Amino acid sequence: MLLAPAIGRTEPPAQDNGAQAKQDMHQAGRDTKDAARNAGRGVKHGTKKAYHSTKRHTKRAWHRTKNTVRGAKQGAEQPPQ
Repeated sequence: MLLAPAIGRTEPPAQDNGAQAKQDMHQAGRDTKDAARNAGRGVKHGTKKAYHSTKRHTKRAWHRTKNTVRGAKQGAEQPPQ
C-alpha cells in the first residue's frame, strides 16, 4: 500500500545541463539566422516597391507632360496673334 503513490509519480527525468545549454545555443543561432533572413526579405520588398513606384510615376509624368512640351515649343515658334 505504501508503493501506490510512488507509481503514479509523473516528474520528468533530470536533464543534463550541458545538453540543455547546447540546445539553447543552437536555438539562439537559428533565431539569429531567421531574423537576418526576415530583415533581408523586408529590404528586398521595400527596394522592389520603391523601384516600381518610381518607374510608374516617371512614366506617368512623362505621358502627362509630353504634349505640353511640344505645345510650348510650337507656341514659342508661332506666338498667338
